[in-house]
Amino acid sequence: MKIERNSGGRAVSMLMLGGIILAAMVLAGCEKKQEVKAPPPPAEVNVITVTPKVIPVEASFVAQVESAHQVEIVARVNGFLEKILYYEGDVVKQGQTMFQMDQKPFLAQVEAAKGSLANNKAQLWTAQANLKRVEPLAKLDAASKSDLDNAIGSVQSAEAAVHQASARLEQAELDLSYTIIKSPVTGVSGESKAREGAYLSVGPGGDLSYVAQLDPVWVTFSVSQNQLSKSRTDVAAGRIVAPANHEYTVEVHLSDGGIYPHKGKVSFIDPTFNRETGTFLIKAELPNPDSLLRPGMFVKAVLQGATRPDSLTVPQRAVQQTSNGQVVFVVSSEGKAEIRPVVAGAWVGQDWVIEQGLNPGEKVITDGFMRLAPGMPVKVVDAPVAGATKNSPSQSTKK
Repeated sequence: MKIERNSGGRAVSMLMLGGIILAAMVLAGCEKKQEVKAPPPPAEVNVITVTPKVIPVEASFVAQVESAHQVEIVARVNGFLEKILYYEGDVVKQGQTMFQMDQKPFLAQVEAAKGSLANNKAQLWTAQANLKRVEPLAKLDAASKSDLDNAIGSVQSAEAAVHQASARLEQAELDLSYTIIKSPVTGVSGESKAREGAYLSVGPGGDLSYVAQLDPVWVTFSVSQNQLSKSRTDVAAGRIVAPANHEYTVEVHLSDGGIYPHKGKVSFIDPTFNRETGTFLIKAELPNPDSLLRPGMFVKAVLQGATRPDSLTVPQRAVQQTSNGQVVFVVSSEGKAEIRPVVAGAWVGQDWVIEQGLNPGEKVITDGFMRLAPGMPVKVVDAPVAGATKNSPSQSTKK
């Protein structure tokens, strides 16, 4: 009987142990169920809705400033330079004396020409007086026909000599005037290439300086053959609309980053290519009332006037560069992030022009995409309309 009691107690003990183990397993299962994490909330992102719009088309070129009227100052007679009468580099007025040559030889030539003219006039007077005496005698047959002809010839010869002497005097006076060298235009002057006492000669040895007109000025730049061909193709396809009458304007950016306050218009397009560079030369004329632009300066010329209709733009920060090209994140119709390959064109302000890859009305993620992966759910907040200014109110779209 004792053994039986021990067997019964052992059975009860085993039954209690099994209950404890079963309860522990149930509790462990509850704890495991409690450890299962809930799905993360959708990532909050900022988007813009791409909308077709008309945007300006601009093209930038390295350009150089030229004077619209630069005149080389040269000697027109041979002689010695006596005085330099201007401050090199300053602005000179039209008609202002810049150089004076030694005038003494030219004054002597003028006096000699005057004497020669007076002598020829005296000879003319004698010939005319002789003719007056011979004419009445010839009518009375008191003088031969030959005498009359000689008298008439002498008068005509003396008249020709007077005309020739008058021309020599005029030339001598003109040469004398050339010894005073004046500026033909108002503009900035160059350095003198000759000093006082130098002998000046007509031709290569007579270069003295230059005067460059500063208002207006030209800004010249070159357009490559590829750029011209692409522009013509885009215009023919309707992707770009040229300005009315092809009146393009030019905005100048200075070397310090500032924008020149006056715009100009394209005034000349070279009809032929430069054989050495394969480019077209283009000139734009700009007003320069304050003489801020000087000949020889390098500037950036921005060609304006054309427009691009039905263009889609996105902020530059929304476009990512990958090993396979440029991509953007868009919000799909299911509210998930989607990677979209795109082809970005030119910059317009702070935006990229998207030539391929996007459709009107699509939402492009502009902020928050760094933590995204394709297929992740997103929550759109603060979705401004594309093209809105910084001060315009943003539109919020909640999903």
